[in-house]
Amino acid sequence: MAAFIAVPFSAQCVVSVRKRGSMSKVAVLKTKPETVIEDYKHLLDLADFQEHIPKDKPVILKDNVSWHFMYPGANTTPWQLEAVIQYLQAHGYSDISAVHNQTVVIDAPKGQRLNRLDKIYAKYGVKELQNYDPNDITWVKYEPEANMSVLDKIYPEGIMIPDYFLGKSIVHLPTVKCHIYTTMTGAMKNAFGGLLNKKRHYTHSFIHETLCDLLAIQQEVHTGIFAVMDGTTCGNGPGPRCMVPVQKDYILASADSVAIDRISTHLMGLDPSAVKCLAKAQELGLGVGNFDEIEVVGEDISNENFGFEVGSTFASKVGHITWFGPLKRAQKLFFHTPIVYVFILGSYLYHDYYWFPVKGKPRVREWMKTPWGQLFQTY
Repeated sequence: MAAFIAVPFSAQCVVSVRKRGSMSKVAVLKTKPETVIEDYKHLLDLADFQEHIPKDKPVILKDNVSWHFMYPGANTTPWQLEAVIQYLQAHGYSDISAVHNQTVVIDAPKGQRLNRLDKIYAKYGVKELQNYDPNDITWVKYEPEANMSVLDKIYPEGIMIPDYFLGKSIVHLPTVKCHIYTTMTGAMKNAFGGLLNKKRHYTHSFIHETLCDLLAIQQEVHTGIFAVMDGTTCGNGPGPRCMVPVQKDYILASADSVAIDRISTHLMGLDPSAVKCLAKAQELGLGVGNFDEIEVVGEDISNENFGFEVGSTFASKVGHITWFGPLKRAQKLFFHTPIVYVFILGSYLYHDYYWFPVKGKPRVREWMKTPWGQLFQTY
C-alpha cells in the first residue's frame, strides 16, 4: 500500500541544471561484440561519468524492459548492463541496486529472465527491487518544487513516487528505438515506469508534458542522473515492441537526458519537432534539445541518418484513436473504469499471441545469426 507522506523538495538532492547557453556533452562510439564491454567503459569516461555521479551516494540502475520477450532493440542488453556494473564496481561505487517496474501488459520477472539480465545482477551481487512490490518499495506523496505542466492535474490527489529514489543517483539503460506515442523513446521515457505507478496510462494524452514533469522531479530527488544507451541493434517501426531490428553498432552516453534523446532522434532520422518533449525540456531549462548546442564526442554522426519511420500496427491505431483522436473525450470511461481491462486483454492477446509468434519470432531467429545475436547466446 502506498504511504501518503508529503515529501518536500530537498536542496541536498538537486542535480545541477545546465546553465542556459552552455553545451551538453553526448559521447557516441561505434563498437563490435568482441570489444563492446571495454568500449562501453571508454564511452563512460568520454561522457565524464564520474563527474556527474557521486561515489558517496547510492546508485540505482534502471534498465528498460519494453517487452518480456527477448526482442532485439526493445530491451536493455546484457552487455550494456554488464559493462556499466563492471565500471561502477571498478571505480569505487559500492552501493548499487536495480529497481524494476512492470506494466499491465509486461511481466517484469519474465522479462528479466528471458533477456538474461537476471543473470548479470546475480553475477555481480546487485540487489534487485520491484517498485510494484510493497515489501520492496513504499510510494510516498511528493510535492515538487518545480511548476508541473500536467502531473498535478492528472493526479489531483497527489503525485506519488518511490521513497527509495530520494537521495540516490540513477543510471538509465534505454535503447535506440522508435515509439508509437512519443516518436522515439530513450532516457526521458525510461523514467516513466520507475517514477509513476500502474495508473501511468492516465498520462498518455499528455505524454510529452509528462516526460518533462518527470525529468524536473528527477532533478530534484536524485543526486545524479546519467543515461547509457544501447544502439548495437536499434528498433525501427512501431515501437517499443513491434519493430524491425536493425544492426547499427552504436553506443551512447550522457548526463543530459534531453541531449542524448536528441542525438538518438538524429541518428534514427526522425523529425525532432515530433518529439515535442525535447524543445519543451530545453525551454524549461531541463536539458539541451537543440542539436547545434550539443557537443558530440567520439564518432562524427553529423551526417548519420538511419531513415527510420515509426509506422503503426492495429493496436497502435486503436491507441491513437482513444488517446489522441475522436474518442479522446471518452478516456475516463475507457481507462479510469473496469472497461480498461478490455483494452489490456486486447493488447495482451494481439502482441503476445498474434504479433510475436507470427512476426516477432522469425525476426528473432534471424537476429540470433548476427554477431550480436551470437553474443547474446553466450550469456
